[in-house]
Amino acid sequence: MQVIAVDARNHGDSPHTSDMSYKDMAEDIVHLMHDLGFEKALLVGHSMGGSAMMYTALHYPHNVEKLVVVDMSPISASPNLLQMTTIFEAMRSVNVDGSPNLSKARQMVNKQFAKFIKPLALRQFLASNLVEVDSGKYKWRVNLPVLEQAFSTQIAVFPNVGTKVYRGPTLFIGGGNSDYIQLKDHDAIKMLFQRAEFHYINGANHWVHADNPSEFVAVLTNFVNRPLPS
Repeated sequence: MQVIAVDARNHGDSPHTSDMSYKDMAEDIVHLMHDLGFEKALLVGHSMGGSAMMYTALHYPHNVEKLVVVDMSPISASPNLLQMTTIFEAMRSVNVDGSPNLSKARQMVNKQFAKFIKPLALRQFLASNLVEVDSGKYKWRVNLPVLEQAFSTQIAVFPNVGTKVYRGPTLFIGGGNSDYIQLKDHDAIKMLFQRAEFHYINGANHWVHADNPSEFVAVLTNFVNRPLPS
């Protein structure tokens, strides 16, 4: 099995653009598959990535063998998504220019983030997006202005997909302490993803794969290795 990590637009080394919607991201995924010569793939996505993979499965089902969505729902948006506005504010406010090296700059970012963001793991993850562009000059790898502008209308809410349905094997993995995949929404989710299964990992929050990586990998691997129905 070959694993491909998708570098989403406006996030890493992929092109930065003013267009930022799940339609755009789904088209990027399908184009990437075509470029790599894949007719079908098993799609896995967390949070925004989960929504992008759901949109892809609903609009390009012939390209999707199985789907795994990690702590994201196409029905209800978690109130905790509002935390992203705080994260955007924190990222805009940091000032580390003049730091002697990238390691020191990221330490400074972590320290400045502390007044906005409590979880250390999240602060460290965000700080890893800082890159050095010149000696003593730093910037965010992500396209922060576009992500912030698109968040409330294009990212935080899953778009209306009409009557589209994905009938392939689908697994939703949620954090036991997270409210992103709510029990009351299971039936509505199954209207879109007819073969949806749900697994909640005890003690995990939204960052399920970081909070309990061993159980997450075990659940994911079991689903991946399960034979497709004949």
